[in-house]
Amino acid sequence: MTYLRLFYEFFKTGLFAIGGGMATLPFLKDIGASTGWYTYSDLLNMLAVSESTPGPIGINMATYVGFTVAGVPGAIVSTLGEVTPSIIIILIIAALLKNFRDNRYVNMAFYGLRPASSGLIGGACVAVVLQVLLGSQILTVEGSLLGRFQADGGINYPGIVLAGILLVLTNVVKPTKKLHPIVFILASAVVGVLFRFAGV
Repeated sequence: MTYLRLFYEFFKTGLFAIGGGMATLPFLKDIGASTGWYTYSDLLNMLAVSESTPGPIGINMATYVGFTVAGVPGAIVSTLGEVTPSIIIILIIAALLKNFRDNRYVNMAFYGLRPASSGLIGGACVAVVLQVLLGSQILTVEGSLLGRFQADGGINYPGIVLAGILLVLTNVVKPTKKLHPIVFILASAVVGVLFRFAGV
């Protein structure tokens, strides 16, 4: 039953997460809340690992969650659930693309999907910043379209400083702007280990 639930939940995620891997975060947050498989803090740890490993983040997250819930078989099932909708949709689009390439309704549908995917990705980014750097999270309020903030802990000052330094190094300082992202990921991992040992 767990395997069926994993496949179903990640099939839904793969079907509606338009805009890439970061757009899956709201769905993954909902899966954790409804199933109890992982907490929001666990999800952020999974995100950090998924961002730091090769491959699409959505697939990495599905594999990670599946493994956490049901070991290697769970990882396989959840990954299959994540990719199945994309495979089906791409095959259909490839078969019909010539007929619908210039269809004005299809173009309008994609025009409407762009802000939706941007909103999903933006919402995920805000939630990550609130949780990781500011020690708070957005809670769903029943009967309301908006959420409310709840503080879980103190502000992560070392994290804010590290994020600021990385922002400057990747966008302002010319010699480091050209470095590969993996350099910054590895450097951040080393800093995290040092901070943990230092009790920061």
